[in-house]
Amino acid sequence: MKFICLGYSDHSKFAAMTESEMAELMDECFAYDDVLRKGGHFAGGEALQAADQAVTLRHRNGTTEATDGPYAETKEQLGGILILEANDMAHAVQLMSKHPGVKVGPFEIRPADETINAMIDARNQATQ
Repeated sequence: MKFICLGYSDHSKFAAMTESEMAELMDECFAYDDVLRKGGHFAGGEALQAADQAVTLRHRNGTTEATDGPYAETKEQLGGILILEANDMAHAVQLMSKHPGVKVGPFEIRPADETINAMIDARNQATQ
């Protein structure tokens, strides 16, 4: 099964880190990603720029409006995604609970919607 792991971070924790502490944390995260790769569990991922670089689209009154950034009432902002292959949710939780990224914020783990993803794949094939 494929799981999308949304990694959140409290950017004040990053701001408080020295350059060497940040480098150490990133090395730990990359090393664990390599463990996931070797086990056939790492299917991809993307780091995201800070939330203040985002644009949020909303449909209101028949039009689509763009606003700067997300306005969540939380210190934790989405920092990246990791695509994980696991047997089931319990296995996904077991794998991600060891990820060093949890030191700076939580991971939300969601099963990928294989039905809709199959529809997307079919549409992609049809338009090539």
